Amino acid sequence: MAKKFIDIMDTTFRDGFQSVFGGRVLMDDFFPAVEAAKHAGITHFEFGGGARFQSLYFYLNEDAFTMMDRFREIVGPEANLQTLARGVSTVMLDTGSKDLIDLHAKMFKKHGTTTIRNFDALNDVENLKYSGERIVHHGLKHEVVVTMMDLPPGCHGAHDVAFYEKTLRDILDSGIPYSSICFKDASGTSSPKKVYDTVKMARKLVPEGTHLRLHTHETAGVSVAAYLAALDAGIDGIDMAASPVSGGTSQPDILTMLHATKGMDYDLGGLELDKILKYEKVVASCLEDYFMPPEATMVSPLIPFSPMPGGALTANTQMMRDNNILERFPDVIDAMREVVEKGGYGTSVTPVSQFYFQQALNNVMQGPWNAIAPGYGKMVLGYFGKTPVAPDPEIVKIASEKLNLEPTTKKVLELTDADETKSLAYWSDKLKEEDIETTDENIFIAAACGEKGITFLKGEAKVNVRKKSNMPNEEGNNMGNGNYTVVVDGQKFSVQVAEGDADIQVTAVNGESTETAAPKASGTDMSIKALLPGSVWKIVANPGQSVKEGDVIMIIESMKMEIDVPAPRGGVIKSINVATNDKIVEGQIVAVLG
Repeated sequence: MAKKFIDIMDTTFRDGFQSVFGGRVLMDDFFPAVEAAKHAGITHFEFGGGARFQSLYFYLNEDAFTMMDRFREIVGPEANLQTLARGVSTVMLDTGSKDLIDLHAKMFKKHGTTTIRNFDALNDVENLKYSGERIVHHGLKHEVVVTMMDLPPGCHGAHDVAFYEKTLRDILDSGIPYSSICFKDASGTSSPKKVYDTVKMARKLVPEGTHLRLHTHETAGVSVAAYLAALDAGIDGIDMAASPVSGGTSQPDILTMLHATKGMDYDLGGLELDKILKYEKVVASCLEDYFMPPEATMVSPLIPFSPMPGGALTANTQMMRDNNILERFPDVIDAMREVVEKGGYGTSVTPVSQFYFQQALNNVMQGPWNAIAPGYGKMVLGYFGKTPVAPDPEIVKIASEKLNLEPTTKKVLELTDADETKSLAYWSDKLKEEDIETTDENIFIAAACGEKGITFLKGEAKVNVRKKSNMPNEEGNNMGNGNYTVVVDGQKFSVQVAEGDADIQVTAVNGESTETAAPKASGTDMSIKALLPGSVWKIVANPGQSVKEGDVIMIIESMKMEIDVPAPRGGVIKSINVATNDKIVEGQIVAVLG
């Protein structure tokens, strides 16, 4: 009897990179590994989309569309090249308008995509209808998704087999066109038994011949068991990655799964052990200079209690490293449990996973529920669609007050199409203002990446990649270029270090400043301090300007959040102590109000 053929998608170059390096891998560094994968017989790749769209513009100064074109050239016309989309959010953390959703499908088709895996983190099927229809309209295969995770202990009302059956029935009844169905567990927390029962349920429910897939991560330590359970239940395809971007926060390793299925009646993509061994050696060689975050290789038994997806975990720890607050990471993960419990049980996958993390970070750094992360607040208020269960009423009330927004039950696309700043015309005008060519690609880059997209298109983007060859020499204790927080006699200082003869810039975080000291508040003056570390995105008010209580003085970007710094009372701005793009640390004086 012939073995059952299982389609294998290699996630190395999208989810693997995202899960281990926060998506920060330069294309010329990894293209030799793509060539090696082709020679190893791999024909189905995840090669873009998801966070591997924005991250190229934010951190790599690379064009995602150029990367996709070159990837296609390497693997040839027959390979199935797949990307990841977030329903109405496409490749963003925010929601998009209808014209943006249409342009997303059009551009990804133009630049080599075969299939788009399309999910909604809230499992709100309404958010999949238009995006799925446009994907198919532009000649792409649509892989529609049911997102999965396990809830923290004691939580009920969603994320069981009955909930997934209802979601799947809603998809089937909606008439959304699709070529395959994926069950996606970005946090790897679904128990193997639930996976087995869910796939069995789906196999009975969908038309005969429907291609079913499972996607998971090793984060919680049960991914191989989950895949074996899915295979036993009748799954048709699974996702795997190549070492060193496999296991840990990523997908199970190809070699691991080949070993785990020895003697079973499954043919994993026709892959051969010796060829995969050669391929993985090339991947390791390509990435040998990249700093491997320790947390990327770990399995955490606590993840099921605070479901944090592998793809977001290292992206967030990398940002915490950048902002010198990595020591707070365990506290943030611990705080996520309450955030999930009170947020309506959206699946911990982007963008919702990022909302969970941002709110947990706020609760740790600023006190429980003293500040509401914009994405989390808008989610519980209904601006991203209907959550699986109703969010905690008290949290909804706090979010409404903090964000000055009323709860809504309107459809997401109704809200986005009414927002002028989300229209393509708005971003086309922005490009014209900057004298940037208004191609479809440039309009999409600007609309999907905002001001950072404009910065890239103007040729002003910076590269922020952690390579060992560029990191401080630990043996000699040499400090590399960058921003550091040092402590002298119990007082924090923000230190900027750069090559050359320029003076080192030292700014006190708590207390007085030294060297390039900022003006000190005195008398009735009030110092305004940063509540979170990050960078100055935009300065709104100027010295000498009168402001009222609550007026925005500047906007800080921290952990992908844009955080308003408001005037705590009325007065006159005596000084602005930072400049646009400056790195700042928690507690640093950013302005003085007279």
